[in-house]
Amino acid sequence: MLMATAAYKGPSGSRVPGWRIWLDRLSLFWERTSIYIPVLLMGLLALGTYWLVRNTPASLPPDGQRVVGSEPDYYMRRFGIKTFDDVGQLKSDVSGAELRHYPDTDTLEIDKALIRSYSIKGRLTTSTGDRALTNGDGSEVQLIGNARVVREAGVDPDGQEVPRLEFQGEFLHVFVTDERVKSHLPVVITRGSDRFAGDTFAYDNLDRVADLHGRVKVLLVPRKAASAP
Repeated sequence: MLMATAAYKGPSGSRVPGWRIWLDRLSLFWERTSIYIPVLLMGLLALGTYWLVRNTPASLPPDGQRVVGSEPDYYMRRFGIKTFDDVGQLKSDVSGAELRHYPDTDTLEIDKALIRSYSIKGRLTTSTGDRALTNGDGSEVQLIGNARVVREAGVDPDGQEVPRLEFQGEFLHVFVTDERVKSHLPVVITRGSDRFAGDTFAYDNLDRVADLHGRVKVLLVPRKAASAP
């Protein structure tokens, strides 16, 4: 089999092989296009970085940190929780149909709540409601629906008898540590045999002052005089 190789004349008239012509043209093409190689490499690097960011999974939070949300992170049903102070005295006893903890606000929501709180001197205060919201340390309780707070009768530091005190309404906000109760809705207060009602109210047990506003109604029952010896 015969093969023919084309040849061309160079500037001096000498014959130049065809493969040399193609090699010169390829070299010239490479010199012209090589100036764009850095730009192409930078574009490929940018595309690779974008793909890597899009496909890299999110990093996990550091140890000791948690991602909080508006959904409950745990719940309990038909529960009972008791807390004690440093010397072992019972401070509170909380029970209900169901408890839900919300990590984003660190609050507890309790259905059919029953909360028993004991003062330093052991006086019992009972709080009930269709639903209760408490903060993380239990210092505040919001009772919603058939709200009721009862402080049992006792004796004050001066030895005087303190009558039974009861608050009733659709909403009661109880500040356990400060011994205060307030509401922006109508409430009925029963103190011993006396009865008070108002559209809104605030009560401070430390000062023994009840502040009622709106349509206020008061029923005072005369005390029986002590019999002579």
